[in-house]
Amino acid sequence: MGIINYYNISHAEVFVFDDFLIKQVKEGVKIDLEETEELKLILEEHFKNKKMAYISNRVTSYSVNPLVYKEVEKMSNLVAIAIIPKDEKMRQSAEFERQFFNKPFEIFENLSDAIQWVQKIILNENKEAIV
Repeated sequence: MGIINYYNISHAEVFVFDDFLIKQVKEGVKIDLEETEELKLILEEHFKNKKMAYISNRVTSYSVNPLVYKEVEKMSNLVAIAIIPKDEKMRQSAEFERQFFNKPFEIFENLSDAIQWVQKIILNENKEAIV
């Protein structure tokens, strides 16, 4: 499960692994539809025709337009989102954002639990694709 690639894009750091990516947004950024375009390029390059999951490691303070989730949800190979908030306020924001995403979306206390969960989701998705 080693890292495949690392990107330092305009609004975040992105760590790409075999079946998932971890994104750490920079301090004070507002995530809107424009920011999803950079993410789509990374997804197309590394996960074209492959199921994957997105992990948001929220180590800084930033905001998310929840309508972004409706756009992200259209990415057919994105099967799940995991959020690791650093504090209670971020947890409440993630709970609100969950309403806008109709695929598996969970909130975790730590990165290890989030990684284990997304790996299970992807394994199940891949099994279903074979059947």
